[in-house]
Amino acid sequence: MSNHRPRRGTFYDCTPPRGMECAFVGCGTVARKYAATLDASPLTVTAVCDLDADRATSLAADLDAAAYTALDDLLGAEDAPLLLNLTSHGAHAGVTERALRADRHVWSEKPLALDAGTARELVALADRRNRALGCAPINHRCEAQRHARAALDDGRLGTVGLAYAHAHVGRVTEWHDDPDSFLRVGPLYDGAVYPLSLLVAWFGPVDRVRTADAADPWPERESQRPERPSHVEATLDFETGPLVRLTASLYAPHRSREFTSLELHGDDGSLYLDDAGDLGGEEGHRVAFGRAGRGYTPMPLQQPSARTPYLAGPARLAASVRRGRPERESVRRAAHVVAVCNAVERAAEGGSTVAVGGAGVDRPERRRVVWGGRAGDEAVSPPNAARRLPPVGFGCARYRDGSYVDRSDSIATALDAGYRFLDSAELYGNEARIGELLAAPGSPDRDALFLASKVWNTNHGHVAEACETTLADLGVERLDCYLLHWPDAWAYTGPLRRLAELPVERQEALTFPTNGDGERMRADVCLESAWRQLEALYDRGLVASLGLCNVDRATLSSVVEFARVPPAVVQVERHPYQPRDDLVSWCHERGIRVVAHSPLSAPGLLDEPAVRETAAEMGVSPAAAVIAWNVGRGVVPIPSSVDPDHVVENLAAAGHRLTAEARERIAALEDPEFER
Repeated sequence: MSNHRPRRGTFYDCTPPRGMECAFVGCGTVARKYAATLDASPLTVTAVCDLDADRATSLAADLDAAAYTALDDLLGAEDAPLLLNLTSHGAHAGVTERALRADRHVWSEKPLALDAGTARELVALADRRNRALGCAPINHRCEAQRHARAALDDGRLGTVGLAYAHAHVGRVTEWHDDPDSFLRVGPLYDGAVYPLSLLVAWFGPVDRVRTADAADPWPERESQRPERPSHVEATLDFETGPLVRLTASLYAPHRSREFTSLELHGDDGSLYLDDAGDLGGEEGHRVAFGRAGRGYTPMPLQQPSARTPYLAGPARLAASVRRGRPERESVRRAAHVVAVCNAVERAAEGGSTVAVGGAGVDRPERRRVVWGGRAGDEAVSPPNAARRLPPVGFGCARYRDGSYVDRSDSIATALDAGYRFLDSAELYGNEARIGELLAAPGSPDRDALFLASKVWNTNHGHVAEACETTLADLGVERLDCYLLHWPDAWAYTGPLRRLAELPVERQEALTFPTNGDGERMRADVCLESAWRQLEALYDRGLVASLGLCNVDRATLSSVVEFARVPPAVVQVERHPYQPRDDLVSWCHERGIRVVAHSPLSAPGLLDEPAVRETAAEMGVSPAAAVIAWNVGRGVVPIPSSVDPDHVVENLAAAGHRLTAEARERIAALEDPEFER
């Protein structure tokens, strides 16, 4: 059967207006999922094929495409250069081979094949014919998996020695409208592909299956039974990665606590990903980190969540063809995963260790996560050094509700949750404790952090001494940003080190000097002089960028006028009562980043009806709504909390955006008379 269309010219020299033409082979449930985002894709479907004529006709009508029931007929009549192989598990290899031999590029649903030898032959065939060949899943490119990968890359886990991978496909007879294909291949070639593909993408090839076992638990009431073991467990050795315990099951329900989860255990911490196959989106995923000796802390995304469409894989493959470099990386990984599944089956049958071998899969290099300047780098221009500030930072001040508190535990929670911008100051008196925390196992590598500190008013004439004290306390060689805490200069009282260890009265005397009449003791150090001392630190490579806090636009403008090294960061109090929009716009026009301190602490702010209404619409707390309001303006808020749930919630706010109506509602809260 065919709604035949005339040829449009060869695919070697024809590029359709929307991108690349493609054909779907297989018109079942999966094909509908691929078709769901065609309107936003560079691909155009010109033909579909399915052995079931009704399914082919139905999908073809929806996509305005030609319908076929025989693959050879489609290949003979259509010129679409890309074929999407969306057939059942066991049919993938045969369809892919025929399409490659017809000189088509192919994207295959997983698994690539059911036999490792066949999978390798398909890769070799694509190489010989210079065809692009790709294979699902694309989970390593999805948001939760990338977020988890960042935790690996920033060094928090240390060396990863052990992993637990689950693939609970569930009783497909109860939840899938066409379970036969699943029952024929078993849980390995469907569910286990997700965590295995992710592990191979992260750690490289599996060396051997140490041991494996297979069993056949299945409800007696079911008339349909799996043709392969319904439950498989195996222990895998990666060539240079962790030891992995893999469980794949058709018996364990797919709604069980562990679906396709992955848990990594390293020398310094553990990482949990609740769904290795998740495509992202607002329904969410869970990534959590637990450093040694601490429980798991949720790691929220710091940008709006977005679902990765099924068509992302084929679209990427098509782009590689247009660049003249047909991609085959994903299919080499897919072939290796098939080899791992084969080896698990052989190990379960024979009760012995089975070698797998790398099969052309390389171990990926660890990617460095860098937020600010690094020790040893050449001096970086301030705007560039601060350009990549994270969307939300964490304030490390000890002063809470009228008293000083220990912040070590809350800062550890912040690091575990994924904060990568710590805002400190010598006034806070706890930089030595922060340094101990940064040096402890389970903390991110220095390169992954943006560390800022501030020189206090009493040290405007002793900026170098203050900075060197801060560096020593933090245990780092360079700050990513060093700022004047206030533009005012007060009398020098000596080095301010480890204030948190001193009695409160002594802390106050050192940081707020007064004369016998109780008046503040000033110092004859002008702002330009203090700034020149900051510039000298920049020249020495001790700081990567400079900034000011608590200044108005006029003061900032004067600094910009005389500065040889211009300010990269300005930190001011900012919240809906005091939005400082003129200052923010002025700074952004000049490439200066604005950091908002005290974004939540204005009295009454979080009880405002406008804030609460906005929060309710967004499905977040009032505090999160205010943080998101800052982030949406390009301002970096630095909320501070000692409540672990609030610490996580505040970071998660970076993933939300206000509507235009909500922004107008919040804008009405501006109060020119606001004072604390």
